[in-house]
Amino acid sequence: MYAVISTGGKQYRVASGAKLKIEQLAADVGSEIVIDQVLMVADGEKVALGSPLVAGATVKAKIVSHGRGDKVHIFKMRRRKHYRKSQGHRQNYTEIEILGIAG
Repeated sequence: MYAVISTGGKQYRVASGAKLKIEQLAADVGSEIVIDQVLMVADGEKVALGSPLVAGATVKAKIVSHGRGDKVHIFKMRRRKHYRKSQGHRQNYTEIEILGIAG
């Protein structure tokens, strides 16, 4: 059984027991959250598609940790114009573990 959820402006395919990194959530480590933005639920041959959300479907998850991703280096340069700009960015994330899919 798996589901497609939407959180942080992105969509993820999740199954029970899976760990994934999503955009940072304001919740404590160890707490359980319920994600109700479920776009699709599949159980073998039975598939439920939402328009846009599946009614009554939820995904239960536990927050494992918070962290920061790898550094992304941005370098801009215009040749022969004496213009160089260097910048870096590290995105915050929340790692969750999927406990169960209901719906």
